[in-house]
Amino acid sequence: MSTPRAFRPPAGNGYADRYAADYDRWFAKPGVTGATVQLLAGLADTGPVLELGVGTGRIAVPLAAHGFIVHGVEASAAMARRLREKPGGARVSVTLGDFTEVPAPGTYTLVYCVGGTFLELPDRSAQQRCFAAVAERLRPGGVFVVDAHVPEALVAAAASEVPETVVDRPGLRVLCHRSVDPATRTYHSHYLVREAGRTHHLDVRFHYLSVDELDELATAVGLHLTDRHGSWSGEPFTDSSAYHVSVYERP
Repeated sequence: MSTPRAFRPPAGNGYADRYAADYDRWFAKPGVTGATVQLLAGLADTGPVLELGVGTGRIAVPLAAHGFIVHGVEASAAMARRLREKPGGARVSVTLGDFTEVPAPGTYTLVYCVGGTFLELPDRSAQQRCFAAVAERLRPGGVFVVDAHVPEALVAAAASEVPETVVDRPGLRVLCHRSVDPATRTYHSHYLVREAGRTHHLDVRFHYLSVDELDELATAVGLHLTDRHGSWSGEPFTDSSAYHVSVYERP
Protein backbone atom coordinates (compact mmCIF):
# COMPACT_ATOMS: atom_id res chain seq x y z
CA MET A 1 0.00 0.00 0.00
CA SER A 2 1.45 3.35 -1.02
CA THR A 3 0.74 6.77 0.44
CA PRO A 4 1.58 10.01 -1.40
CA ARG A 5 3.74 12.27 0.77
CA ALA A 6 1.36 15.20 0.50
CA PHE A 7 -1.76 13.14 1.19
CA ARG A 8 -4.21 14.42 3.75
CA PRO A 9 -7.48 12.52 4.18
CA PRO A 10 -10.30 14.66 2.73
CA ALA A 11 -12.87 16.10 5.11
CA GLY A 12 -15.73 14.52 3.10
CA ASN A 13 -17.96 11.87 4.54
CA GLY A 14 -16.76 10.48 7.86
CA TYR A 15 -18.64 7.19 7.74
CA ALA A 16 -15.80 5.25 6.05
CA ASP A 17 -13.36 5.25 8.96
CA ARG A 18 -16.06 4.99 11.59
CA TYR A 19 -17.92 2.03 10.09
CA ALA A 20 -15.22 0.23 8.07
CA ALA A 21 -15.60 -2.91 10.18
CA ASP A 22 -19.36 -3.00 9.55
CA TYR A 23 -19.52 -1.80 5.96
CA ASP A 24 -19.57 -5.17 4.17
CA ARG A 25 -22.14 -6.59 6.55
CA TRP A 26 -24.47 -3.65 6.02
CA PHE A 27 -23.90 -2.80 2.35
CA ALA A 28 -22.45 -5.88 0.59
CA LYS A 29 -25.09 -5.83 -2.21
CA PRO A 30 -24.71 -9.53 -3.10
CA GLY A 31 -27.38 -9.30 -5.81
CA VAL A 32 -25.53 -6.49 -7.62
CA THR A 33 -21.88 -7.38 -7.06
CA GLY A 34 -21.77 -10.35 -9.43
CA ALA A 35 -23.35 -8.41 -12.29
CA THR A 36 -21.01 -5.47 -11.67
CA VAL A 37 -17.91 -7.65 -11.79
CA GLN A 38 -19.13 -9.41 -14.93
CA LEU A 39 -19.79 -6.17 -16.82
CA LEU A 40 -16.47 -4.63 -15.79
CA ALA A 41 -14.51 -7.78 -16.64
CA GLY A 42 -16.00 -7.66 -20.12
CA LEU A 43 -14.74 -4.09 -20.58
CA ALA A 44 -11.28 -4.50 -19.08
CA ASP A 45 -9.58 -6.16 -22.07
CA THR A 46 -6.33 -7.49 -20.55
CA GLY A 47 -6.00 -4.77 -17.90
CA PRO A 48 -4.63 -3.41 -15.70
CA VAL A 49 -7.66 -1.81 -14.05
CA LEU A 50 -8.15 0.95 -11.47
CA GLU A 51 -10.99 1.50 -9.00
CA LEU A 52 -11.65 4.96 -7.58
CA GLY A 53 -12.93 4.73 -4.01
CA VAL A 54 -12.03 1.04 -3.76
CA GLY A 55 -13.31 0.79 -0.18
CA THR A 56 -13.18 -2.74 1.25
CA GLY A 57 -12.71 -4.28 -2.19
CA ARG A 58 -16.26 -5.49 -2.86
CA ILE A 59 -15.57 -5.26 -6.61
CA ALA A 60 -11.77 -5.11 -6.78
CA VAL A 61 -11.12 -8.41 -5.01
CA PRO A 62 -13.32 -10.55 -7.30
CA LEU A 63 -11.91 -8.73 -10.34
CA ALA A 64 -8.42 -9.64 -9.19
CA ALA A 65 -9.61 -13.23 -8.78
CA HIS A 66 -10.50 -13.13 -12.49
CA GLY A 67 -6.80 -12.64 -13.19
CA PHE A 68 -6.68 -8.87 -13.68
CA ILE A 69 -4.02 -6.62 -12.17
CA VAL A 70 -6.15 -4.33 -9.99
CA HIS A 71 -5.14 -1.08 -8.33
CA GLY A 72 -7.33 1.09 -6.11
CA VAL A 73 -7.43 4.60 -4.68
CA GLU A 74 -8.99 4.99 -1.25
CA ALA A 75 -9.27 7.91 1.18
CA SER A 76 -9.92 5.78 4.27
CA ALA A 77 -7.02 3.82 5.75
CA ALA A 78 -9.53 1.80 7.78
CA MET A 79 -11.35 0.70 4.63
CA ALA A 80 -8.05 -0.21 2.97
CA ARG A 81 -7.10 -2.35 5.97
CA ARG A 82 -10.38 -4.25 5.70
CA LEU A 83 -9.62 -4.91 2.03
CA ARG A 84 -6.19 -6.29 2.93
CA GLU A 85 -7.73 -8.62 5.53
CA LYS A 86 -10.00 -10.32 2.98
CA PRO A 87 -8.99 -13.55 1.24
CA GLY A 88 -7.37 -12.38 -1.99
CA GLY A 89 -7.16 -8.79 -0.77
CA ALA A 90 -3.38 -8.76 -0.98
CA ARG A 91 -3.69 -9.03 -4.77
CA VAL A 92 -5.15 -5.50 -4.92
CA SER A 93 -2.62 -2.69 -4.54
CA VAL A 94 -3.99 0.47 -2.92
CA THR A 95 -2.90 4.09 -2.92
CA LEU A 96 -4.25 6.15 -0.02
CA GLY A 97 -5.49 9.50 -1.30
CA ASP A 98 -8.32 11.64 -2.62
CA PHE A 99 -9.45 10.15 -5.93
CA THR A 100 -10.28 13.61 -7.30
CA GLU A 101 -6.71 13.74 -8.64
CA VAL A 102 -6.43 9.98 -9.33
CA PRO A 103 -3.09 9.59 -7.48
CA ALA A 104 -2.27 6.18 -8.94
CA PRO A 105 0.75 4.96 -10.89
CA GLY A 106 0.69 3.84 -14.51
CA THR A 107 -2.05 3.70 -17.15
CA TYR A 108 -5.10 1.47 -17.41
CA THR A 109 -7.49 -0.17 -19.86
CA LEU A 110 -10.34 0.35 -17.40
CA VAL A 111 -10.99 2.90 -14.66
CA TYR A 112 -14.25 2.59 -12.74
CA CYS A 113 -16.13 4.19 -9.85
CA VAL A 114 -19.16 2.30 -8.55
CA GLY A 115 -21.87 2.48 -5.91
CA GLY A 116 -22.57 6.14 -6.64
CA THR A 117 -19.16 7.01 -5.18
CA PHE A 118 -18.25 9.45 -7.96
CA LEU A 119 -21.00 11.80 -6.76
CA GLU A 120 -19.40 11.95 -3.32
CA LEU A 121 -16.93 14.40 -4.82
CA PRO A 122 -18.01 17.72 -3.32
CA ASP A 123 -18.84 19.80 -6.40
CA ARG A 124 -18.75 19.94 -10.19
CA SER A 125 -15.24 21.40 -10.19
CA ALA A 126 -13.88 18.37 -8.33
CA GLN A 127 -15.83 16.06 -10.62
CA GLN A 128 -14.37 17.76 -13.69
CA ARG A 129 -10.83 17.46 -12.30
CA CYS A 130 -11.42 13.78 -11.68
CA PHE A 131 -12.55 13.24 -15.29
CA ALA A 132 -9.44 15.06 -16.52
CA ALA A 133 -7.17 12.93 -14.34
CA VAL A 134 -8.92 9.73 -15.46
CA ALA A 135 -8.45 10.70 -19.12
CA GLU A 136 -4.71 10.98 -18.50
CA ARG A 137 -4.62 7.53 -16.88
CA LEU A 138 -6.54 5.72 -19.65
CA ARG A 139 -4.71 3.96 -22.44
CA PRO A 140 -6.01 4.59 -25.99
CA GLY A 141 -9.22 2.59 -26.30
CA GLY A 142 -9.54 2.40 -22.52
CA VAL A 143 -12.84 3.11 -20.77
CA PHE A 144 -14.10 4.92 -17.68
CA VAL A 145 -17.23 3.43 -16.10
CA VAL A 146 -19.30 5.39 -13.59
CA ASP A 147 -22.75 4.79 -12.10
CA ALA A 148 -25.22 7.19 -10.46
CA HIS A 149 -28.84 7.84 -9.59
CA VAL A 150 -30.94 9.85 -12.03
CA PRO A 151 -31.83 13.21 -10.39
CA GLU A 152 -35.55 12.95 -11.21
CA ALA A 153 -35.68 9.57 -9.47
CA LEU A 154 -33.92 11.05 -6.45
CA VAL A 155 -36.57 13.76 -6.18
CA ALA A 156 -39.34 11.16 -6.39
CA ALA A 157 -37.67 9.01 -3.71
CA ALA A 158 -37.20 12.02 -1.44
CA ALA A 159 -40.90 12.89 -1.75
CA SER A 160 -41.91 9.42 -0.61
CA GLU A 161 -42.59 8.89 3.09
CA VAL A 162 -41.64 5.21 2.78
CA PRO A 163 -37.89 4.55 3.24
CA GLU A 164 -36.12 2.06 1.00
CA THR A 165 -35.29 -1.25 2.65
CA VAL A 166 -31.63 -1.99 1.93
CA VAL A 167 -31.24 -5.08 4.13
CA ASP A 168 -33.88 -6.96 6.11
CA ARG A 169 -32.77 -10.20 7.69
CA PRO A 170 -32.80 -11.63 11.22
CA GLY A 171 -30.75 -9.40 13.48
CA LEU A 172 -30.13 -6.67 10.90
CA ARG A 173 -32.30 -4.08 9.21
CA VAL A 174 -30.99 -1.20 7.08
CA LEU A 175 -33.32 1.52 5.80
CA CYS A 176 -32.52 4.49 3.55
CA HIS A 177 -34.32 7.77 3.01
CA ARG A 178 -33.00 10.46 0.65
CA SER A 179 -33.36 14.23 0.90
CA VAL A 180 -32.66 16.54 -2.05
CA ASP A 181 -31.57 20.19 -2.13
CA PRO A 182 -32.01 21.47 -5.71
CA ALA A 183 -30.45 24.84 -4.81
CA THR A 184 -27.07 23.22 -4.13
CA ARG A 185 -27.65 20.18 -6.38
CA THR A 186 -26.95 17.86 -3.48
CA TYR A 187 -28.71 14.93 -1.95
CA HIS A 188 -28.21 13.07 1.30
CA SER A 189 -28.69 9.35 1.82
CA HIS A 190 -29.81 8.87 5.41
CA TYR A 191 -29.22 5.28 6.50
CA LEU A 192 -30.73 3.86 9.68
CA VAL A 193 -29.10 0.61 10.75
CA ARG A 194 -30.72 -1.48 13.48
CA GLU A 195 -28.49 -4.29 14.70
CA ALA A 196 -27.94 -6.05 18.03
CA GLY A 197 -30.33 -3.70 19.80
CA ARG A 198 -28.48 -0.58 18.62
CA THR A 199 -29.36 2.01 15.98
CA HIS A 200 -26.75 3.73 13.83
CA HIS A 201 -27.34 6.72 11.57
CA LEU A 202 -25.16 7.32 8.51
CA ASP A 203 -25.59 10.54 6.53
CA VAL A 204 -23.80 10.48 3.17
CA ARG A 205 -23.70 13.61 0.99
CA PHE A 206 -23.62 13.58 -2.82
CA HIS A 207 -23.38 16.28 -5.51
CA TYR A 208 -25.66 15.04 -8.27
CA LEU A 209 -25.46 15.47 -12.04
CA SER A 210 -27.85 14.74 -14.86
CA VAL A 211 -26.67 12.29 -17.51
CA ASP A 212 -26.23 15.23 -19.91
CA GLU A 213 -24.02 17.04 -17.40
CA LEU A 214 -21.95 13.91 -16.88
CA ASP A 215 -21.52 13.61 -20.65
CA GLU A 216 -20.35 17.23 -20.76
CA LEU A 217 -17.60 16.47 -18.23
CA ALA A 218 -16.46 13.57 -20.39
CA THR A 219 -16.55 15.51 -23.66
CA ALA A 220 -14.49 18.35 -22.13
CA VAL A 221 -11.55 15.95 -21.58
CA GLY A 222 -11.83 14.06 -24.86
CA LEU A 223 -13.84 11.03 -23.72
CA HIS A 224 -17.01 9.94 -25.49
CA LEU A 225 -20.01 7.89 -24.39
CA THR A 226 -20.12 4.39 -25.87
CA ASP A 227 -22.82 2.72 -23.72
CA ARG A 228 -25.35 3.61 -21.06
CA HIS A 229 -27.25 0.92 -19.19
CA GLY A 230 -30.15 1.12 -16.78
CA SER A 231 -28.49 -1.34 -14.41
CA TRP A 232 -25.34 -3.36 -13.92
CA SER A 233 -27.20 -6.31 -15.43
CA GLY A 234 -27.20 -4.45 -18.75
CA GLU A 235 -30.86 -3.44 -18.87
CA PRO A 236 -31.60 -0.65 -21.37
CA PHE A 237 -31.46 2.92 -20.07
CA THR A 238 -34.87 4.54 -20.62
CA ASP A 239 -36.82 7.60 -19.49
CA SER A 240 -38.10 5.56 -16.56
CA SER A 241 -34.67 4.38 -15.36
CA ALA A 242 -33.81 5.37 -11.81
CA TYR A 243 -30.13 4.56 -12.24
CA HIS A 244 -27.51 4.48 -14.95
CA VAL A 245 -24.18 2.85 -15.69
CA SER A 246 -22.25 4.98 -18.20
CA VAL A 247 -19.22 3.89 -20.23
CA TYR A 248 -16.84 6.52 -21.66
CA GLU A 249 -13.98 5.69 -24.01
CA ARG A 250 -10.69 7.40 -24.72
CA PRO A 251 -10.13 7.31 -28.51
